[in-house]
Amino acid sequence: MKTARVKWVEGMQFLGNAPSGHSIVMDAAQEANGANSGTRPKELLLVGLGGCTGMDVVSILRKMQIPFESLEVEVHAEETVEHPKVWTRIEVVYRVVGDVPEDKFLKAITLSQERYCAVSPMLGKAAEIIVHHEILKTRKEGHAP
Repeated sequence: MKTARVKWVEGMQFLGNAPSGHSIVMDAAQEANGANSGTRPKELLLVGLGGCTGMDVVSILRKMQIPFESLEVEVHAEETVEHPKVWTRIEVVYRVVGDVPEDKFLKAITLSQERYCAVSPMLGKAAEIIVHHEILKTRKEGHAP
C-alpha cells in the first residue's frame, strides 16, 4: 500500500509528502485565507494527469525510435458552479515538435490514455476527457517551449 502524508504548516499551507519521498507545498489563494505560497490541491490533479500521460507518450515514442524535439501536454478543465466544484470536462492537448508521423503519435497517445496512465481513467469517472493533438515541425509554429 502506498502512503502519502500531508502536514499543516501554518495558515492554509500544507506540506505533502509523496510515497516516493518527494515533497510539495500546497496553499490556498489569499482570498481564501492562504498566502498563495503553493499549488492548490485540485490543481495537482491536472498536473498529475499531464505528467502521467506525458511520461507515457515520451516513453512510447522512444521505444518506437521516433525522434522529437519537445512534448508539451496542456490540460484544461471546466468545473461546476456549485460546491463541491468538480470538473465536468477535461481537455488534454498534446503538442509535439519534430518530424513525428501522426499515426505513431496518435498510437502513443491512445496507449497512454487507454492502457498506461492510471490518472486518466480515475479522472474519467468524474469528468468527460477530450483529447487533441498537434504536430509542429518547428518550434516557431506553435507554443511548445
